[in-house]
Amino acid sequence: MNLTISGHHLEVTPAIREYVQSKLERIKRHFDHVIDIAVILTVDKLPEKEKRQRAEINLHVRGKDLHAESIAEDLYAAIDALIDKLDRQVIKYKTKLQDHQHDAIKHIPEPVVEISSS
Repeated sequence: MNLTISGHHLEVTPAIREYVQSKLERIKRHFDHVIDIAVILTVDKLPEKEKRQRAEINLHVRGKDLHAESIAEDLYAAIDALIDKLDRQVIKYKTKLQDHQHDAIKHIPEPVVEISSS
């Protein structure tokens, strides 16, 4: 698994890098077939002071790319919300994979048709 953490108008400190890696452990716990993760942390130059910190993630798994984005006043809060969103997407993707593998045509029971004789 390749992990890329980059900052836009922001220096990625070792503390931020460690925080993101510890939060991504939750994703790895649910789904371990992740190929590539790209995290982009941004400070927006908006005139208002609210919601200036943005975190984005692109997660590449076999056959699909998952994307999540979160905006908050605090960078750590944005990362927390981002991981929550991504966790829901990963769980949904995993259940779709598992349901798809179990619904083979030969395993679906045929409907029973009763023929009544009068």
